[in-house]
Amino acid sequence: MKAVVMNEFGGSDVLQFKEIPKPEPQPDEILIKVIYTSVNYADIKNRNGSKAKANFPMILGLDAAGAVEKVGASIESVKPGDRVICFPKGGAYAEYVLASELLTFKIPDELDFKMAAACPTVGFLSYKLTYDLAQISKADTVLVHSSAGGVGSTIIQMAKLLGAKRIIGTVSSLEKSSVPLELGADDVYTYTDFDEKIKETTDGKGVDIIFDSQAGEITERSMEVLSHFGRLVHFGNSSGGIGNFNTKEVHASCRSVLGFSLGTTRKERPETLETVSQNVLELIVNGKIEIKIGAEYPLEKIAEAHDFISSRKSTGKILIHVSD
Repeated sequence: MKAVVMNEFGGSDVLQFKEIPKPEPQPDEILIKVIYTSVNYADIKNRNGSKAKANFPMILGLDAAGAVEKVGASIESVKPGDRVICFPKGGAYAEYVLASELLTFKIPDELDFKMAAACPTVGFLSYKLTYDLAQISKADTVLVHSSAGGVGSTIIQMAKLLGAKRIIGTVSSLEKSSVPLELGADDVYTYTDFDEKIKETTDGKGVDIIFDSQAGEITERSMEVLSHFGRLVHFGNSSGGIGNFNTKEVHASCRSVLGFSLGTTRKERPETLETVSQNVLELIVNGKIEIKIGAEYPLEKIAEAHDFISSRKSTGKILIHVSD
């Protein structure tokens, strides 16, 4: 089968498009023919060595959409031919992947493979953050960092569904502001002055909920505009920096700092994701949310997709077309 393999950490040039043996499922595994996969920012960090451990040869990719090709003897929930999304074992940049039963989810007939492929990481993560952790109410003002990206743009839609009073997005450049504004954000600011703008427009009160995938000094400045009794939901470290805050200020102001990792949840509590899958797919099929697709590349052009995300010019979800 065709796959994208890397044998060392580095730039996008370490991604090699080549032929490798097609895997065979064990009794508890599902073999899936991949139609689409996607590129997530975590893939960039895994490629350059800032996140992944050296385990070469390595195939990147967190999620995939396709059709069940073959099932192991102990698999009962799916059968060959079923249309599914999955979080595969050993990467997703390949024509065929292996996945466990708990991390493979059927998709409805109304959902095409392209939108299904945009769903797993972005949709599941956004749902957990908004519906489970943040507990958004109709009185809340919400700040969404990286609001033009796949996760940020989906969080905006879910926050709106949950009735948030006001939604503020941040972007690296106002050229990206049309994406969050079209999806329901009331205001969009840049990282340069978001804290100053929020203080001005809230009479110094700040915001009630912050969704932060940036870390570093963005987190530090975010804490300065988090209201009393507010909640900062931290779920990423795309800036590569480490943020610090005063613990005394947290308890004295009744603020909360909540952390979440979809990767840790997949590893340690995969059984919790079936309900999430059903709820997210229902929202998409019923037209309640649309996962924004920013660009699509063929598998052999995966390096270009990585470069596009690294340029910080991308918006929405970046999909990779693997096979028909």
